[in-house]
Amino acid sequence: MHGAEGTGEEEPLFRPYAMTGGRVEPRYHLAVETLISSYSIPDDELALLTPEQEAIIVLCRTVRSVAEISALLRVPLGVARVLVADMADEGLLLLHQPRLNQGHPDLHMLERVLRACLRRSV
Repeated sequence: MHGAEGTGEEEPLFRPYAMTGGRVEPRYHLAVETLISSYSIPDDELALLTPEQEAIIVLCRTVRSVAEISALLRVPLGVARVLVADMADEGLLLLHQPRLNQGHPDLHMLERVLRACLRRSV
């Protein structure tokens, strides 16, 4: 979250670690492509959240990736991961983790993509 002090450049209102209580690692791994959606929260309950939490809830009314949240809020990726993981633990967000087959790509799917690309280039 950024603000300007009339210098023409955007400067942080406060240090990113202040948003995470000094933590730099989330409680569990969140890939940058992890998709996030928010539960429907009444406006009166939104007022009880921190500004960062409220912004994430509003953004995630449409499914967003962790990378998108980081970019749209203009916070470091690590900060976005910590905030999202904490909010998921509090039941405010729903995580849609990618199903990576123990780090191995789906070769069948990759072959289909390659074949489709080759057909288009001919």
